[in-house]
Amino acid sequence: MKQFVGQNVKRKEDYRLLTGSGRFVADIRIENMVEAAILRSPYAHARIKNIDLSQAKNCEGVLDIIIAADLKGNVKPFTEFVEFTLPPQLEADIKPTIKKNPEPMLAEDKVTFVGQAVAIVLAEDRYVAEDALALIKVDYEPLPVITDPYETIKEDAPVIHPELGNNIQSHFEVKVGDVDYAFRQANHILKTRIKTPRVSGNPLETRGVIAEYQERNQQLDVWSSTQVPFMVRSYLSKLVGLVEGNIRVVAPDVGGGFGPKCAVYPEEIIIPYLAMKYKRPVKWIEDRLEHMQSTRHSRDQVHDVEVAYRNDGTILGLKDQFLLDNGAHNSFALCCAYNSAAHLRGMYHIPNYEITGRIVLTNKTPNVPYRGAGRPEAVYVMDRIIYMIADKLNLDPVVVSMKNFVRPDQMPYETGIFYRDGANMVLENGDYVKSLQQAMKIAGYDEFRQQQNEARKNNKNIGIGFSSYIEGTGIGPFEGAAVKVDSTGHILVGVGSSPHGQSHETTFSQICADVFGVDPEQVSVRAGDTSLLPYGVGTFASRGAVTAGSAVHGASKQLKEKFILIAGQMLGVSIDELEMNGGKVYLKNMPAKFVTLQEIAQAAKPGPRCKVPKGIEPGASATYYFVPPTVTFSSGFHVAVVEVDKETGFVDILRYIVVHDCGRVINPKIVDGQIQGGVAQGIGGALYEEIIYDKNGQLVTGTYMDYLIPTAMEVPEVEMGHQEYLSPHNPMGIKGVGEGGAISPPAAIANAVCDAMKPLKIEINTLPISPNKLRSLIEEAENAESVLS
Repeated sequence: MKQFVGQNVKRKEDYRLLTGSGRFVADIRIENMVEAAILRSPYAHARIKNIDLSQAKNCEGVLDIIIAADLKGNVKPFTEFVEFTLPPQLEADIKPTIKKNPEPMLAEDKVTFVGQAVAIVLAEDRYVAEDALALIKVDYEPLPVITDPYETIKEDAPVIHPELGNNIQSHFEVKVGDVDYAFRQANHILKTRIKTPRVSGNPLETRGVIAEYQERNQQLDVWSSTQVPFMVRSYLSKLVGLVEGNIRVVAPDVGGGFGPKCAVYPEEIIIPYLAMKYKRPVKWIEDRLEHMQSTRHSRDQVHDVEVAYRNDGTILGLKDQFLLDNGAHNSFALCCAYNSAAHLRGMYHIPNYEITGRIVLTNKTPNVPYRGAGRPEAVYVMDRIIYMIADKLNLDPVVVSMKNFVRPDQMPYETGIFYRDGANMVLENGDYVKSLQQAMKIAGYDEFRQQQNEARKNNKNIGIGFSSYIEGTGIGPFEGAAVKVDSTGHILVGVGSSPHGQSHETTFSQICADVFGVDPEQVSVRAGDTSLLPYGVGTFASRGAVTAGSAVHGASKQLKEKFILIAGQMLGVSIDELEMNGGKVYLKNMPAKFVTLQEIAQAAKPGPRCKVPKGIEPGASATYYFVPPTVTFSSGFHVAVVEVDKETGFVDILRYIVVHDCGRVINPKIVDGQIQGGVAQGIGGALYEEIIYDKNGQLVTGTYMDYLIPTAMEVPEVEMGHQEYLSPHNPMGIKGVGEGGAISPPAAIANAVCDAMKPLKIEINTLPISPNKLRSLIEEAENAESVLS
C-alpha cells in the first residue's frame, strides 16, 4: 500500500489561486446588496461631545447611519474572549491580576485610539458611503494622550479607562527554583534591556464581512475573512440574540491571517446585525489605510533582564521584568504575555527562573497574537543573552549554548511551570545538540570563521548568528472532522479548522487517503464553514496539522472500521479476513473477492437493503473530535549569514539556514513553504517593520511609504534541514510548524550583525535593525574607540 503522508503531493489549492479563480469575501456579489463604510476617530484620546448626522443622512443613496446609541438594546457589548481565559490550575499557580477591558462595538462617550470606529454609514454603494462619511460632524474634546508604556504606569499618569483604576491591565509572576541563591553562587551577573517593536500583520487580503438574512427561516449567512468562523458564529449568537443553529459563517478563500484575523472584530457583529435589521445583504471591505490603523497590532515588549552565570558560561538563574504595551484594550487575557514567560528559557536548562509580566494600556490600536504570539520576543531576549555572555567570557556562542541545552537524556524535561493550556509544561523529546550541529554543518561554520578573518583584512564586515526556539504547538481545546463516502465512492472530509494558506485540502487528503488506501485525488476536503460540523475551533497557534490532522485521522479510521464491518456482512466473512486498499475491501487470501467503497456506501444506507450490523447506526460517515492532552513542542535553529555596509548601516542577508523538528512531516514541500514564508515575516521584524506613533497618538507609519516590509529581493531562499522526533501526544506524531519560521529570524539576524561588527563591540538589543539605527551605533562605537586610543 502506497503511503502519501511524507510525500510531496501537489497542492490542490494552487490551480484556483494561481489562475485567479479563488473566491474571497470581496468577490462575493448578492442581489440588492448595500455597502458600509466606517467613520474612524482621528484622535487618540478624546471625549465625544456630539455627533451631527443630519447632512450625511440627506445624501442620496444613504440608507442609514449607525452610532453607538443605535446598538443599545439590540447588540450586546463585547466581553473578554472566553476562549483565551486561563485554565483554573494555571490561574491558581500564577495568581494573576486581570482587569476586564473589552473594546466597545462603536465608541460612545470617548475614543481611545486613532482608528477606533465611531459610526457606520450604510449606502447603495461604497462611493456614496464614503461621501457621507465626510459630512458627519463629530465634536471631539481632546484628552491627554499617553503612548509610552513606562509613562503610562506612573502614579500621576492619566488613566485611559478610569474604571480600571490605573493603566496596568494585567500582572502576573512565574517562579521556578531559588533565583536569589543562584545569583549568590554566580561569578557574573549580566543586566540589560531588550526591546521588540510594535508591528502589523499585513496579510495580502484585508478584513471583510458580508451578511445576508433570510427572514422567512431566520437564517443568517455571514462570509468573513477570518481564521475563526466558529468563534464568529458563537459571538454573533451571544451578542445579537439569534439561535446559533440559524447562523452559518463561511471563511471562503482567505488571503492570509497570521493571527490578527483570529479575533472577533466589531464589524463581524455589526454588519450581520444591520443585514438583519434592514433585510438586505450588507458588505464591508476594509481598505489598506484602515487595516494599518485599526486591524490589531502585535509584539511591543520591553524586557529588563538579569542573568547569573559561571566563568564557563553555565547559566544558573534568570530574572526578567517585562512590559507588553497592549494599546487601548485587551480581550485576550494573558495570551501573548504568558507565551513569552513560558517560552523565554527555550531549550535551555535554567533551573532558577523568575519572570514578572505586566500588560499595560496606551492610546494605541489594541494588540493581538501575531505569528509566533509572544515567542519571537522571548527568543530574541534569550538568544541575545547567550551572545552577550559569550562576548563577556570571550567564548564562542555555540559553546555557551551547548553547555546549557536540555540534554536528550533529560527528556521528557519538566520545566517546572504550567503551559497556557493548564498542563505541566514538559519538553517531550528532541536532540538540540544534534540539531545545532546539523545547522552549523549546513552553514559551514568552521569554514566561515576562516572566511570572516580574511574578509576583515579587506574591510568587509560579514557575520554569522544563530537562534534556537521551542514552541508549544497544537493547543486545544479540540478540533473536529467529519468523513463520509458518497454514492460514487468519493471521500468527503469536512474540518472545523479553516485555512488561510496552510494547504488543508492537500495535507488532510493525504492523511485520509493513507487510512483508506486510496489516492488523495479520491478525497475532497472542505473547511471554513460552520455548517460542516457542529463544533470547531480554528487555525492559529501552529495547531492545524496537530489537531485537525489528528481529527481527520481519527474520523477516517472510524469510518474504515465501519466499512470493514459492513463489507463482512456483504461478503459473509469475518472482519479478520478482510483488508482495505485501492478503494476496495477484499479477502486477504482471495483478493479477487471484494466490494468497492461505492458498494459499501450504498449498503450503509438505512432501509431494507442495509447491511450495517445491528447496534451500529446506518450511514457512510463518521465524526471525530480530537482533544489533545497538551501541546506538542516543535523546535529548531536558524542561522543567518550577513554582510554589513559600515558606511550606510545596510544589512544584506547572504544565507539563511533553518533546521527544525515538527515531528512527522505530512508534506515536505508544504512544510518548506511554511518555513520560507515565516522567515520572510521574521526578516521584516528584524530589519524593516515598526509601527510608530507620535506623542499625540497619531500613526506615523500608516502606509507602505513609511512602514517597510521585505520584498522578494530582500528574502533569500532558505536552506533547510529536518529532524523528526515524533510527538507522543497524537496518533501520527505531528508537531506544529506554521509559526516556527517567524520566531527566530530577529534574534539570528541581530546576532549575525553583532558578530559582523564584533571589533566595535556593538550590542543590538532593540529592533528593527534599520540603517539609521545601526549607523548610529557604529558611529558611537567608533567615537568611543577614538577617545580610548
